[in-house]
Amino acid sequence: MKFNYLILSWFDKNKRELPWRNTLNPFHIWLSEIILQQTRVEQGKNFYLNFITEFDTVKDLANADEQKVLKLWQGLGYYSRARNLHFTAQFVSNELNGVFPDSFKELKKLKGIGDYTAAAIASIVYKEPVPAVDGNMFRVFSRYFNVEDDISLAKTKKVFWDLGLEVIDEKRPGDFNQAVMDLGATICLPKAPKCEICPINESCEALRLNKVLDLPIKTKKTKVTNRFLHFILVENEGKIGLVKREGNDVWRNLFTLPMIETTTDLLDNELLIKENIHLDLGFISEEKHILSHQNLFIKYYRYTADVSKIEQLRNVSDFEWINLNDIENCPLPKPIEKFINYHFLD
Repeated sequence: MKFNYLILSWFDKNKRELPWRNTLNPFHIWLSEIILQQTRVEQGKNFYLNFITEFDTVKDLANADEQKVLKLWQGLGYYSRARNLHFTAQFVSNELNGVFPDSFKELKKLKGIGDYTAAAIASIVYKEPVPAVDGNMFRVFSRYFNVEDDISLAKTKKVFWDLGLEVIDEKRPGDFNQAVMDLGATICLPKAPKCEICPINESCEALRLNKVLDLPIKTKKTKVTNRFLHFILVENEGKIGLVKREGNDVWRNLFTLPMIETTTDLLDNELLIKENIHLDLGFISEEKHILSHQNLFIKYYRYTADVSKIEQLRNVSDFEWINLNDIENCPLPKPIEKFINYHFLD
């Protein structure tokens, strides 16, 4: 097929030099794919190298303490990926004797591995001709083949899956998937595509029809929630109070400062009195932190009362004292890490 020939010829000359492209080790390919979920390649490279330096095999990762895994992950966000990574490493190590499944179907059964990641591993490592359907493929295929199905609808994924099965190069499925990824990441860009240098521009239907910026079609918007978080810095004799977050909320199993969440950006005396909370707080700073589905409006305060009168704060958000010298061992969300580094470690 012309599409195959053109995109693979371009890939052979222009593929990005990435550290995980020098191996067919399924552990390394899996690790790279998990890191690259919701992460830019340039950012992910150093994290990948740090992980394989720290954990030589999947068994090494499985035997690591979760706090160490989360600490290495710190800065990547979407921490459920790190928790699933650790869980799956333990499953592969303990239940599969350290050997990864060698098919798309079996890989999908592992926690944290969906269709795209399973297809990427299966095609690259085991040469199984399965298409890796992600945002890059949506964009490249919808434009080249003029696919007008709405990618925000679940049923559309099968349209691209079937098209991928039809056009994938069966002799080089891994290279084909990576070629589509590289083309989408470097040339067939969402808002400023470089059509003039695209290797498939002469046969691209969207370019011929002047529809490049109209595709892919996506009508459903992601609902974004605004949250107002008030973090309280409490310190005493070289220690600060930190809370290990639990439950199913953001930053689970990471450490933050004690926190009060409100429905507005105000943390006023009326609210505190209503909740029977009496805190002496001094405002420090504020920032906005954006997640995929949430805007976090964050304010920082310093607890200004005598530390011996801390019962009210513990009732709001129980914490443990952490020595400043030990904070480097605690996995922290990015905004908390930045705040602590600025005030104590820089």
